[in-house]
Amino acid sequence: MNKESARDRILRVASELFYMEGIRAVGIDRIIKESGVAKASFYRSFATKDDLMVAYLESRDELKVEKLEKLRQLYPNSPKEQLDALIHDVTEQMGTPDYRGCPFLNAAVEFPDPEHPAHVKLLGIQRSFWSRVQELAREGGARQPEELTVQLRMLYEGFVMKRYVDKSELDPEYFRRAAELLLENQLAPDNQHR
Repeated sequence: MNKESARDRILRVASELFYMEGIRAVGIDRIIKESGVAKASFYRSFATKDDLMVAYLESRDELKVEKLEKLRQLYPNSPKEQLDALIHDVTEQMGTPDYRGCPFLNAAVEFPDPEHPAHVKLLGIQRSFWSRVQELAREGGARQPEELTVQLRMLYEGFVMKRYVDKSELDPEYFRRAAELLLENQLAPDNQHR
Protein backbone atom coordinates (compact mmCIF):
# COMPACT_ATOMS: atom_id res chain seq x y z
CA MET A 1 0.00 0.00 0.00
CA ASN A 2 1.39 3.40 -0.99
CA LYS A 3 1.96 5.96 1.71
CA GLU A 4 -0.14 9.06 1.22
CA SER A 5 1.98 11.99 0.03
CA ALA A 6 1.86 15.32 1.86
CA ARG A 7 0.07 16.85 -1.14
CA ASP A 8 -2.56 14.09 -1.18
CA ARG A 9 -3.08 14.34 2.58
CA ILE A 10 -3.50 18.14 2.37
CA LEU A 11 -5.96 17.78 -0.49
CA ARG A 12 -7.94 15.06 1.28
CA VAL A 13 -8.25 17.08 4.50
CA ALA A 14 -9.01 20.31 2.63
CA SER A 15 -11.65 18.55 0.51
CA GLU A 16 -13.48 17.27 3.59
CA LEU A 17 -13.33 20.64 5.34
CA PHE A 18 -14.16 22.73 2.27
CA TYR A 19 -17.19 20.59 1.51
CA MET A 20 -18.56 20.41 5.05
CA GLU A 21 -17.80 23.96 6.23
CA GLY A 22 -17.23 26.06 3.12
CA ILE A 23 -14.04 27.14 1.40
CA ARG A 24 -13.90 30.64 2.88
CA ALA A 25 -14.55 29.35 6.40
CA VAL A 26 -11.49 27.08 6.43
CA GLY A 27 -8.06 28.66 6.75
CA ILE A 28 -4.71 27.33 5.64
CA ASP A 29 -3.44 27.05 9.23
CA ARG A 30 -6.28 24.69 10.10
CA ILE A 31 -5.64 22.55 7.02
CA ILE A 32 -1.94 22.38 7.92
CA LYS A 33 -2.77 21.38 11.50
CA GLU A 34 -5.38 18.76 10.62
CA SER A 35 -3.32 17.24 7.82
CA GLY A 36 -0.25 17.05 10.06
CA VAL A 37 2.13 18.53 7.49
CA ALA A 38 4.72 21.23 7.98
CA LYS A 39 3.91 24.70 6.68
CA ALA A 40 6.80 24.40 4.21
CA SER A 41 5.32 21.15 2.85
CA PHE A 42 1.99 22.85 2.39
CA TYR A 43 3.49 25.70 0.37
CA ARG A 44 5.61 23.31 -1.68
CA SER A 45 2.39 21.50 -2.60
CA PHE A 46 0.14 24.55 -3.03
CA ALA A 47 1.61 28.01 -3.47
CA THR A 48 -1.68 29.67 -2.52
CA LYS A 49 -5.11 28.83 -1.15
CA ASP A 50 -6.46 29.54 -4.64
CA ASP A 51 -4.26 26.73 -5.98
CA LEU A 52 -5.66 24.42 -3.31
CA MET A 53 -9.24 25.44 -4.13
CA VAL A 54 -8.72 24.67 -7.80
CA ALA A 55 -7.19 21.28 -6.91
CA TYR A 56 -10.19 20.59 -4.65
CA LEU A 57 -12.64 21.34 -7.46
CA GLU A 58 -10.61 19.22 -9.89
CA SER A 59 -10.60 16.29 -7.46
CA ARG A 60 -14.39 16.56 -7.02
CA ASP A 61 -14.74 16.65 -10.80
CA GLU A 62 -12.62 13.51 -11.15
CA LEU A 63 -15.02 11.70 -8.82
CA LYS A 64 -18.02 12.77 -10.93
CA VAL A 65 -16.32 11.74 -14.17
CA GLU A 66 -15.35 8.35 -12.68
CA LYS A 67 -18.93 7.79 -11.54
CA LEU A 68 -20.30 8.64 -14.97
CA GLU A 69 -17.77 6.32 -16.58
CA LYS A 70 -18.79 3.48 -14.23
CA LEU A 71 -22.42 3.98 -15.24
CA ARG A 72 -21.41 3.87 -18.90
CA GLN A 73 -19.63 0.56 -18.27
CA LEU A 74 -22.51 -0.81 -16.20
CA TYR A 75 -25.04 -0.09 -18.98
CA PRO A 76 -22.85 0.05 -22.10
CA ASN A 77 -25.68 -0.28 -24.59
CA SER A 78 -28.31 1.86 -22.90
CA PRO A 79 -27.79 5.60 -22.50
CA LYS A 80 -31.31 5.78 -21.03
CA GLU A 81 -30.34 3.36 -18.25
CA GLN A 82 -27.16 5.40 -17.72
CA LEU A 83 -29.29 8.53 -17.24
CA ASP A 84 -31.70 6.64 -14.96
CA ALA A 85 -28.77 5.36 -12.88
CA LEU A 86 -27.27 8.86 -12.71
CA ILE A 87 -30.56 10.26 -11.39
CA HIS A 88 -30.80 7.41 -8.87
CA ASP A 89 -27.21 8.00 -7.73
CA VAL A 90 -27.76 11.75 -7.28
CA THR A 91 -30.96 11.06 -5.33
CA GLU A 92 -29.09 8.68 -3.02
CA GLN A 93 -26.36 11.28 -2.41
CA MET A 94 -29.00 13.88 -1.51
CA GLY A 95 -30.34 11.53 1.15
CA THR A 96 -27.07 10.97 3.00
CA PRO A 97 -26.66 12.67 6.39
CA ASP A 98 -23.48 14.53 5.39
CA TYR A 99 -24.89 15.87 2.12
CA ARG A 100 -24.17 19.57 1.87
CA GLY A 101 -25.17 20.23 -1.69
CA CYS A 102 -23.12 20.41 -4.84
CA PRO A 103 -19.49 21.41 -4.22
CA PHE A 104 -19.46 23.38 -7.48
CA LEU A 105 -22.62 25.34 -6.72
CA ASN A 106 -21.34 25.97 -3.20
CA ALA A 107 -18.10 27.36 -4.64
CA ALA A 108 -20.04 29.51 -7.11
CA VAL A 109 -21.94 31.08 -4.21
CA GLU A 110 -18.73 31.68 -2.25
CA PHE A 111 -16.81 33.04 -5.24
CA PRO A 112 -19.22 34.93 -7.53
CA ASP A 113 -16.45 36.94 -9.22
CA PRO A 114 -16.23 35.45 -12.75
CA GLU A 115 -12.47 36.14 -12.78
CA HIS A 116 -11.71 34.25 -9.56
CA PRO A 117 -9.72 31.05 -10.25
CA ALA A 118 -12.25 28.87 -8.39
CA HIS A 119 -15.15 30.38 -10.35
CA VAL A 120 -13.36 29.94 -13.68
CA LYS A 121 -12.56 26.30 -12.81
CA LEU A 122 -16.07 25.40 -11.64
CA LEU A 123 -17.67 26.90 -14.76
CA GLY A 124 -15.46 24.74 -16.95
CA ILE A 125 -16.23 21.67 -14.87
CA GLN A 126 -19.97 22.31 -15.00
CA ARG A 127 -19.93 22.88 -18.78
CA SER A 128 -18.02 19.66 -19.31
CA PHE A 129 -20.29 17.57 -17.05
CA TRP A 130 -23.55 18.83 -18.53
CA SER A 131 -22.25 18.38 -22.06
CA ARG A 132 -21.67 14.71 -21.14
CA VAL A 133 -25.24 14.48 -19.89
CA GLN A 134 -26.45 16.05 -23.13
CA GLU A 135 -24.49 13.49 -25.12
CA LEU A 136 -26.15 10.70 -23.10
CA ALA A 137 -29.54 12.27 -23.81
CA ARG A 138 -28.74 12.42 -27.53
CA GLU A 139 -27.48 8.82 -27.57
CA GLY A 140 -30.58 7.75 -25.61
CA GLY A 141 -32.85 9.15 -28.30
CA ALA A 142 -34.12 12.29 -26.57
CA ARG A 143 -36.20 14.35 -28.97
CA GLN A 144 -34.54 17.55 -27.76
CA PRO A 145 -31.34 16.61 -25.89
CA GLU A 146 -30.30 20.20 -25.26
CA GLU A 147 -33.68 21.11 -23.79
CA LEU A 148 -33.73 17.96 -21.65
CA THR A 149 -30.26 18.72 -20.33
CA VAL A 150 -31.16 22.30 -19.46
CA GLN A 151 -34.32 21.12 -17.71
CA LEU A 152 -32.45 18.46 -15.72
CA ARG A 153 -29.80 21.01 -14.77
CA MET A 154 -32.40 23.56 -13.62
CA LEU A 155 -34.20 20.89 -11.62
CA TYR A 156 -31.00 19.63 -10.02
CA GLU A 157 -29.50 23.03 -9.24
CA GLY A 158 -32.79 24.45 -8.01
CA PHE A 159 -33.47 21.46 -5.76
CA VAL A 160 -29.93 21.44 -4.35
CA MET A 161 -29.89 25.17 -3.66
CA LYS A 162 -33.36 25.10 -2.08
CA ARG A 163 -32.21 22.43 0.37
CA TYR A 164 -28.92 24.23 1.00
CA VAL A 165 -30.21 27.78 1.40
CA ASP A 166 -33.10 27.18 3.75
CA LYS A 167 -31.87 23.88 5.21
CA SER A 168 -35.15 22.36 4.11
CA GLU A 169 -35.97 18.74 4.48
CA LEU A 170 -37.18 18.34 0.90
CA ASP A 171 -37.47 14.66 0.12
CA PRO A 172 -34.88 13.72 -2.54
CA GLU A 173 -37.54 11.48 -4.05
CA TYR A 174 -39.26 14.66 -5.29
CA PHE A 175 -36.16 15.33 -7.38
CA ARG A 176 -35.99 11.75 -8.64
CA ARG A 177 -39.63 11.61 -9.68
CA ALA A 178 -39.48 14.98 -11.45
CA ALA A 179 -36.26 14.02 -13.27
CA GLU A 180 -37.76 10.70 -14.35
CA LEU A 181 -40.82 12.52 -15.72
CA LEU A 182 -38.54 14.72 -17.80
CA LEU A 183 -36.77 11.63 -19.16
CA GLU A 184 -40.03 9.83 -19.90
CA ASN A 185 -41.36 12.85 -21.76
CA GLN A 186 -38.25 13.19 -23.92
CA LEU A 187 -37.47 9.52 -24.45
CA ALA A 188 -40.98 8.19 -24.98
CA PRO A 189 -41.46 6.74 -28.46
CA ASP A 190 -43.30 9.31 -30.50
CA ASN A 191 -42.38 9.43 -34.15
CA GLN A 192 -44.15 12.76 -34.71
CA HIS A 193 -41.40 14.57 -32.83
CA ARG A 194 -38.40 12.92 -34.47
